[in-house]
Amino acid sequence: MVDTARIKAAVVELIQAIGEDPTRSELLATPQKVAEAYAEFFKGVGADAGETLSDTFEAEHNDVVILKDIEFVSMCEHHLLPFTGVAHIAYLPDDRVIGLGRLPKLVEVLAARPQLQENLTAQISDELEAGLGTKGVVVVVEARHHCVVSRGARQPEANTVTMATRGCYSEPAARAEVMGLISK
Repeated sequence: MVDTARIKAAVVELIQAIGEDPTRSELLATPQKVAEAYAEFFKGVGADAGETLSDTFEAEHNDVVILKDIEFVSMCEHHLLPFTGVAHIAYLPDDRVIGLGRLPKLVEVLAARPQLQENLTAQISDELEAGLGTKGVVVVVEARHHCVVSRGARQPEANTVTMATRGCYSEPAARAEVMGLISK
């Protein structure tokens, strides 16, 4: 749970630090609004992402399961600026599967923390492997980082792609088949 009073005080300090007047009428509500936004952005801090995978079912078939284009918003832990994108998840069940709606929930919990995209990708893969006992996992995350869009490099169309593989999908031939399905 975020400390709203501390966030509000920090925002007032930040407004003053950039040379603005926090008592200016247009800025009066800003500390409260930022505190509310941060409560939402960081609701995954301290949450157990593995709980999203607790409701499994016996697998009748052991073929690959793919869910593409799972939208997310996260905050870059270096700049506290958002990065937004999609995650594509593929897993090869052993004897358990999860309801498809649980995969976006897993992404949501892990993304709602100060994050690096590379770590987010690996964390999704690790949680699926541990939580479902999969034979293999592929996670591809494509995101636009607002620290790259609006400052520094200023590349508004640049996207970052990260991939994590586990189990049998660490093997290039098996991974290539799944990547072909993801890219369709």
